[in-house]
Amino acid sequence: MSEKSKFSWGQATGIGSMPGGDARETAKTVAGSFEGFPYLAELPARGPGADMTGRTIGLLVEMYAHVEPSGWRVSDRPGRDTRRGRSWLGEDLDALEEFTQGYEGPLKVQAVGPWTLAANLELRGGEAALGDPGACRDLAGSLAEGLRGHLADVRRRVPGAQVVLQLDEPSLVAVLRGHIRTASGYRTHRAVDRQIIEDTLREVIAVNDGPVIVHSCATDVPFALLRRAGAAGVSFDSGLLTERDDDVIGEAVEGGLQLFAGIVPGTDTALSDPAGSVMGIRTLWRRLGLNPGTLAESLVLTPSCGLAGASPAYARAALAHCARAARSLADNPE
Repeated sequence: MSEKSKFSWGQATGIGSMPGGDARETAKTVAGSFEGFPYLAELPARGPGADMTGRTIGLLVEMYAHVEPSGWRVSDRPGRDTRRGRSWLGEDLDALEEFTQGYEGPLKVQAVGPWTLAANLELRGGEAALGDPGACRDLAGSLAEGLRGHLADVRRRVPGAQVVLQLDEPSLVAVLRGHIRTASGYRTHRAVDRQIIEDTLREVIAVNDGPVIVHSCATDVPFALLRRAGAAGVSFDSGLLTERDDDVIGEAVEGGLQLFAGIVPGTDTALSDPAGSVMGIRTLWRRLGLNPGTLAESLVLTPSCGLAGASPAYARAALAHCARAARSLADNPE
């Protein structure tokens, strides 16, 4: 039996970003909210380099970028934005290490996936790397190499952790459909062949010795493609599912894919009773004819997306809500 098949998932976790800029306070909140599945949070309010794209660019090997008014653009050498992002990542890792002393169990870290990175990183001429197949290959290779080092660092800092890598791919569906606009805004980049997308994801997924999950809060997440590429789980917004997704979800569950179901919005809203937040998931399980007893073991509950745009109070409440909803699901599977 492989390490991935033996993996013991937690019941609930977060997506990635949090509001504010205090690394220690955020790590304390995350570790306290998810004692069985903490994660390395991002704090984009600190500025360029702390956002998920900037943090991932800071991990690249022998590729650099800086911030232009239009976004991140490739550079010849690391600049202020990259150095600042690496410094913030170090602070975040220090804080995580402090609040996970002696921890044993799943621990999640996030990075932007190769296709969302290619859609959002500009080459020197201003066009997205997505339009240049050679640049896409180089970017994926640099990302894979950088992630190997990052994951090794996390394991050194938290030696009891079973490290889960989350690849954030919010642009993946748009890349598949050819919906990413060029710099002029008048055209779109050609849709990338599905096999190339799958092969590139497989290359990056292979860097982690443990499980890799892919997060997308878009509609029509390509569950089957991600499973073929080697993803052990898929993170999605459960509020976007419709009955036409039933077959896809059923096949994913039967194929052993772990579902990370987003059950609360990423921005401030009134939160219902935790048990009520999973009623849609219970209904889906009944529609699919799946054993209710498999709900808790097949699902990890999360917010629908990152919480960078939420108030600090709501972010804390959303994390606690997910944890309580997961306990409700485990205690009352029917």
